[in-house]
Amino acid sequence: MSTMSHKNVTIDPRSGFCKSNSIFYSKRKLCPHPPNHSLDVTTFISSRAHHGKIAFIDASTGRHLTFSDLWRAVDSVATCLADIGVRKGHVILLLTPNSIYFPVVCLAVMSIGAVITTTNPLNTTREIGKQVADSKPILAFTTRQLVPKLAESTLPIVLLDEDEPSQQYVKSAKILTTLSEMLKKQPSERRVRDRVNQDDTATLLYSSGTTGASKGVVGSHKSLIAMVQIILGRFNLTEGDHRFICTVPMFHIYGLAVFALALLASGTTVVILSKYEMHDMLSAIEKYRITYLPLVPPILVALVNGADQIRSKYDLSSLQSVLSGGAPLSKEVIEGFAERYPTVTILQGYGLTESTGVGASTDSLEESRRYGTAGLLSPDMEGKIVDPESGEALPVNRTGELWLRGRSIMTGYFGNAEATANTLDAEGWLKTGDLCYIDDDGFIFVVDRLKELIKYKGYQVPPAELEALLLTHPEILDAAVIPIPDKEAGQCPMAYVVRKAGSSLSDSAIMEFVAGQVAPYKRIRRVAFTTSIPKNQSGKILRKDLIQLATSKL
Repeated sequence: MSTMSHKNVTIDPRSGFCKSNSIFYSKRKLCPHPPNHSLDVTTFISSRAHHGKIAFIDASTGRHLTFSDLWRAVDSVATCLADIGVRKGHVILLLTPNSIYFPVVCLAVMSIGAVITTTNPLNTTREIGKQVADSKPILAFTTRQLVPKLAESTLPIVLLDEDEPSQQYVKSAKILTTLSEMLKKQPSERRVRDRVNQDDTATLLYSSGTTGASKGVVGSHKSLIAMVQIILGRFNLTEGDHRFICTVPMFHIYGLAVFALALLASGTTVVILSKYEMHDMLSAIEKYRITYLPLVPPILVALVNGADQIRSKYDLSSLQSVLSGGAPLSKEVIEGFAERYPTVTILQGYGLTESTGVGASTDSLEESRRYGTAGLLSPDMEGKIVDPESGEALPVNRTGELWLRGRSIMTGYFGNAEATANTLDAEGWLKTGDLCYIDDDGFIFVVDRLKELIKYKGYQVPPAELEALLLTHPEILDAAVIPIPDKEAGQCPMAYVVRKAGSSLSDSAIMEFVAGQVAPYKRIRRVAFTTSIPKNQSGKILRKDLIQLATSKL
């Protein structure tokens, strides 16, 4: 067996595994990280050479920003912020649906060393109030429609809408100015600039908190720059004319990292949907000749199920790749898609808010065809598979918790030393909470969330495995598996099932279907039928909502 060396250790070139330290190294080409310590992510992105003309297009109005418009806008907003006293370390809240000005605000805030925190416009006033209380922003950018969501705070507000502020909400809210006023400002070269270093905080993103309370994830300029390098290396966008459509929310790490930041560095045009709607997305792909379509698994499933109708109504011939993130795709979905859209390559990505959205990816159809894989480790990323019980680092094909280490890993959780210590160890390893194994060729397979495992008589039952199995049934449209308390076994697997239209499939038939294919301890003991499975915006099943529902009925 030939070997590759990495800092004086011997690595198996096939799996990337090193026996002497039990670390998996990335097999991808390394991205050079800029050595200049006093560098902010805005400067890094704006100084990359490219031939791009148009940076962002608003899909619904057709309004656009050229690259020169964009950087002038960033400078104007940064100047205004500095003039009103925003300084390095100050937190700025951004509460808005996707728009061509979302990146302008983010880049301007980060360029002066201030910190951007984003929140979901669908959150309630109370949820947003909790984030405001935790992150303590000094200013908010929001739209007129969303001003009432900040009712509980006394934050000064910059309105993002085009027109002048109406008196409608101004009475109670403290409207400072509008973005359009800020954009009229001549950028000043003489303004006071704090020196920004790569280790300084740039973002404060609140993770979806699938396993408990939402926590603020601190991202540095260094972690964002590393992420930009990884994205640029993955897509090789220097050749040809590429256009991406942004269907994912920009307040989420996937949207923020890729669309508000990374793609700008390559001169790529991004078409922005203010909110995801299937028809709007498909007509924008046709109108703007989109080449790359990033999405989450539920959208991909809809494209497969509605393929005949979609292809007769829309011209999708420009599409070259779809990029799926959020949750792994099943064999059925990948093959169903490849069959119906033969000219489009399907790529997958794996990342967490805590790893700035990167971690692993498949970069070709051949790689995606290792069904169920999250891909190979991203460049500059190291991995470990750790036995959750013993803490021992495991070799290939053994299942344990995936730990990641690299420049894109978060600094920690904001104001939460305990949560940080539980997630990041002293050597910089991030405990992902995902139960995984890495195969002989270095491909990562996510078995389940460690915290979501169902413990049946001491056996571990991964709900994701049972969900994937249920989806292979011809009469099942969607499914979720959760633990329900059981006196004898501790917990039992229960399934929520969405039947296909016209199906009268019974609960006992479903239990038999599963029982015929799994070990006895993995059998589903209860079935409930529902019209839809609750999911968050990145397509992850909200199991805690279903657990609440099930336990309230016990």
